Amino acid sequence: MYKCRVVYDEWKSMIKKHREGTFENSSDFNGYVGLLSIEEVSQKQEWKYKDETITVCDNGYKWLTIMPKDDYYCITVMMDSDYNIQVSYIDMIDSQGIDDDGVPFFYDCYLDLVVYPDGYVKVDDRDELDEALQNRDISKEQYDRALQTAEKLRQTFFRDYDKFIRFVDGRLKFITNTDNTKYLR
Repeated sequence: MYKCRVVYDEWKSMIKKHREGTFENSSDFNGYVGLLSIEEVSQKQEWKYKDETITVCDNGYKWLTIMPKDDYYCITVMMDSDYNIQVSYIDMIDSQGIDDDGVPFFYDCYLDLVVYPDGYVKVDDRDELDEALQNRDISKEQYDRALQTAEKLRQTFFRDYDKFIRFVDGRLKFITNTDNTKYLR
């Protein structure tokens, strides 16, 4: 397993960025909500989906981080400068915490879900999860929990994409302290 800080330092193309974040404790959600504003990139990052190219990281883009307390996943919603969702990336995680400098982190369990704006959910990096178990980088319990968490999310959150969008919209309104934010698809 490896430690991931929610400042996304592994994205080397980000030259200048700003992160704000806080904890939400409401009837809808209990956990960390953060917003990364990507001010400057050395090169925009694009992913292929079907016959399209989706930009996930560019100047002015925003990434919303949603990490529920006492659960085993972290959502990163990648949005353009107008808050239009480009893709949502969900890491299955083992544990989470806060570094001494106040930046939240999680230990990545390799398995991911990629959710596209049309609602399609792709299971990603299953091979990395299997390899981590074989190499004893994770335990059988962590392996099973990652698979169970991904399946739970697919059967609940992502069965109704519009419900997921409303959930994300609530977190975005919370972190930006505004009621006029709307997602365009």
